[in-house]
Amino acid sequence: MPAITLNRDRFCSFLDRSLSVEEMAKWLPWLGLDLQNVGPDYVKVEFNPNRVDFCSYAGIARAFKGLMGWETGLPEYNVKKGNITLNIDSTVGEVRPFMLAAVVREINLDSEVVRELMEMQEDLHWGVGRDRKKASIGVHNLNSVEPPFTYTTGEPDGVRFIPLDKMEEMSLQEILEKHEKGVAYSHLVDWASRYPLLVDRKGEVLSMPPIINGELTRVDDYTKDLFLDVTGTDLNAVVRSLNVLVTALADMGGTVETVEVKHPDGTVASPDLTPEKMKLRVGYANELLGLRLPDARVVECLRKCRLDAERVNKGVLEVSISAYRIDVLHEVDLVEEVAIGYGYYRLKPTRPTTVTTGQQHEMNELANYVRQIMIGLGFTEAMNFILTNEDTQFERMRMEIGRVVRLANPVSTEYSIIRVNLLPGLLENLSGNRHESYPQRVFEVSDVVVVDEKAETRSERRLHVAGVSSHPTANYTEIRSFVEALLTNLGITDYKIKGVDHPSFLEGRVATLTIKRKGRGLLGEIHPQVLNNFELENPVSAFEISLEEIK
Repeated sequence: MPAITLNRDRFCSFLDRSLSVEEMAKWLPWLGLDLQNVGPDYVKVEFNPNRVDFCSYAGIARAFKGLMGWETGLPEYNVKKGNITLNIDSTVGEVRPFMLAAVVREINLDSEVVRELMEMQEDLHWGVGRDRKKASIGVHNLNSVEPPFTYTTGEPDGVRFIPLDKMEEMSLQEILEKHEKGVAYSHLVDWASRYPLLVDRKGEVLSMPPIINGELTRVDDYTKDLFLDVTGTDLNAVVRSLNVLVTALADMGGTVETVEVKHPDGTVASPDLTPEKMKLRVGYANELLGLRLPDARVVECLRKCRLDAERVNKGVLEVSISAYRIDVLHEVDLVEEVAIGYGYYRLKPTRPTTVTTGQQHEMNELANYVRQIMIGLGFTEAMNFILTNEDTQFERMRMEIGRVVRLANPVSTEYSIIRVNLLPGLLENLSGNRHESYPQRVFEVSDVVVVDEKAETRSERRLHVAGVSSHPTANYTEIRSFVEALLTNLGITDYKIKGVDHPSFLEGRVATLTIKRKGRGLLGEIHPQVLNNFELENPVSAFEISLEEIK
């Protein structure tokens, strides 16, 4: 998890009162922060990625003052109307379509604040921007350039500027090929015919989003006025990143001004720090927390968490949520805020009224028993990720892409769906161990997830077992003997094995397994094309069986 080191003196300057390190260490965990290290003059804490507003001294101090009751309710941010314009060119639509901006004036910077600003930037890149894919931030010295600004695109070899931390001009293409940041993030734009650029009135380059800023707008101890830009492929991520950043800078003493952002579809004033509204049922909060708090007491708890609320109906509150609280997505999140404001340390543990004895779930017992059998048969257990991709799960197995549960915002193309079969993962295990001696026999007992429209979640988790045997003489007879040994040890006698056609297996050397008149699995010799797809040189025999309803 991300971490921040809080120097006592500097942290106290944000609180406008003195605290000891011991007092910091005592109270900070009640905000949901984990103590990592306590020194003579500092406290290092970890924060949950969803509370990205804790990536700065200002953000933690803001919440800490509420917890202690020193300053409660919704923080007020006075955003002045600015006179700077940002024009969005239509050519960015196919590469990185969204950009918002803000101006922060009269900010007092020193080396410590500049360092913290850069760390905040990287925390937001990681926590909200998905490593710059969804959103990336640019922080510029406003006094080094002349507005209005234009977000546009440039030819890879047609534009040159001095990137941050370099001495010589480089073309956009050279930055992607030679600059450290360009090499690391080139995959975000190198597929496009033109690359994103942010330029001023004279055509001077402020940055090449999302890769690198220009040396021209470097921020240092003497910078007083900042121009902030956030670009991305996800408008929500862009808005949230900007809101967290500008509110922290406002709490650090800066004056926030809007920027008029003109894009092809209209004009907006950025940033917009209007609080969001959400309903909270007091009875629902009390039920989850085991409390009997009246409406007024719940309002008080929420105000200690720097929210605001008013009663709209009996037992129903309308809660105002500040723009930097991007973690509040559901009513249950507000219940958590009530618990923090009330104080977790005040919650009294109670004994259950009904005495019960826990025991292992029967499917876990079955899985463990299957593991023992497979190990006894000479197989080594593998544990693979439940996330995979269509290429591994279907295309390399010579199968048509079926219905799967897809991730809405995958971190990478390598993990974009949830697996429906275990065998592709085991073949990847064999591919990664080609240098080891043979025979190689590997198995896995784990979950797959299939689409089920009748289920409440429209998906269902199922327990499977799969095994592979790879060596020069691996064949159908061998893998069938292993499957029958497994079934015998499980006490299953009512089964049938019948030949079938399957694209992942050799024709005539593949069969389906039926238990109690229901299809439960496949076994056979893997098709040579599948072996080539996984770069395997030895024959492979394999099986996969669903363990659901097998007792």
